[in-house]
Amino acid sequence: MKLFLLPLLLIVTSCKKDEKVTYAESVSYPKPSAPALITKNFSYLALGDSYTVGQNVSASGTFPAQLSTSPQTGTHKWVAAPFTVIAQTGWTTDELISAIKNKNLSGTFDIVTLLIGVNNQYRGYSTTTYRTEFIELLNIAIAYAGGDKTRMFVLSIPDWGVTPYAQHQDKAKIAKEIDAFNAINKQETENAGISYTDITQISRMAEGNRSLIADDGLHPSAGMYKLWVDKLAPKVIARLQN
Repeated sequence: MKLFLLPLLLIVTSCKKDEKVTYAESVSYPKPSAPALITKNFSYLALGDSYTVGQNVSASGTFPAQLSTSPQTGTHKWVAAPFTVIAQTGWTTDELISAIKNKNLSGTFDIVTLLIGVNNQYRGYSTTTYRTEFIELLNIAIAYAGGDKTRMFVLSIPDWGVTPYAQHQDKAKIAKEIDAFNAINKQETENAGISYTDITQISRMAEGNRSLIADDGLHPSAGMYKLWVDKLAPKVIARLQN
């Protein structure tokens, strides 16, 4: 038996040495590309003062400019190009009303924003007068939104008291007065059934964060405006989707 086992063992061993092991090659397939966004246009009117103009920031850094290109979902992107601005640094409610009337715009807009009142506070104007003129501006803006209040968006007044410009002024007094004007515009906006976005608390983040202030030490930077738009844009998107 031993004589027969040895050749058999050699044969088996020989076969094992000659065996070839084949490994499956790793094949990578390209990931499916995301579908291209469907781009839609919308018309946009921005009403206000220096905060709408975007004093001391680039044209693309203003909050209306950023809002005009920011509305986006996983499938759609909305662009307002061009958009219309009626605003100027230093304007109060009565000056904005006069400017709108002088502009004599025709037609309506898909989206209208309104941010006004800081110069009423700065000049020490009456809150009673502010209320009356703010209501008038709401009605004007609603008309430019085609009578559709869901197209209207009001932003609160920022607190400039936290800026370097106000470092030698009574910051607590400024904040209290800003809050009083904002209480009025919020109440009248909500009474009218219009969307209200509070960006005042965001503006107060600028205290101790110089990157949120423009080079003039008073107005918001493009980075600050982006924070405003991040809060406002979802509301605008919801309206544009309907």
